Amino acid sequence: MSTAFLPVRARAAGRLLHALAAAAALLAAASLPAAGQPRTVVGRAAPAPVEKLYGAAVRAMPTAQKEVAQKEVALTFNAAWDEEGLDTVLTVLRQQKAPATFFVTGHFAERHPDAVRAIAAAGHGIGNHSHSHPPFGELTAAERAQEVTLADRAIRQAAGPAALPFFRFPYGDTTAGQIAEVNALGFADVEWTTDTNGYRGTAGGMTTQQAVKRALDVLAPGEIVQMHVGSLDGQGPVLDAQALPQIIDAVRSRGYRITDLRTLLATQ
Repeated sequence: MSTAFLPVRARAAGRLLHALAAAAALLAAASLPAAGQPRTVVGRAAPAPVEKLYGAAVRAMPTAQKEVAQKEVALTFNAAWDEEGLDTVLTVLRQQKAPATFFVTGHFAERHPDAVRAIAAAGHGIGNHSHSHPPFGELTAAERAQEVTLADRAIRQAAGPAALPFFRFPYGDTTAGQIAEVNALGFADVEWTTDTNGYRGTAGGMTTQQAVKRALDVLAPGEIVQMHVGSLDGQGPVLDAQALPQIIDAVRSRGYRITDLRTLLATQ
């Protein structure tokens, strides 16, 4: 099985974590500029650049250190391949009245604009997952910037105001320098606290029940669940569309509320 799109595990837990507070400041912005233009944070006093968003450290930091008081969970999906399973995911989310955020690549937005519009029409936020999903460490700074801005343009063209100033690195592989570059372009780096690994599919040794279990094993206030839509390299569809109803039911049965990622970040 191809190793493409496999997430890199968390960086050292000792790095400072400011992602939640700065992302909340991003959400306080009164308006967003046109595609391709730098975006700044509008804080409580005056505009200021986004800074020090160690998204990868989110996965390493104990929940208590994130100061999350409410029993709230955010659901997120990455879309970089095809739209397999997306209709099922959107149907389940609508029936369960559960919000989600989709991180899509520019290529996905260009190939499947109707899918992106369907996500937006359902009221879900759409984040940036790069244009072509390359390993950022293998690119120059100029190439990394192009990946972000090209994706932003494609996503905004398809999604309109549903496009969010949130970025998720390909493979979840981040460095402080690369995060600073993304911040300078006006995006907060938002990673995850658990990945269901549903993207591996049955060909990768996963089952639907294992995907559900991974979402629940680390259930805690402020959890950000990463899932996927699509089919990975001809290996068949990912399992997250099938796992989603069980994940939602199990999370709620344990007294948690599924909240929009924008709300989760804004309340930290």
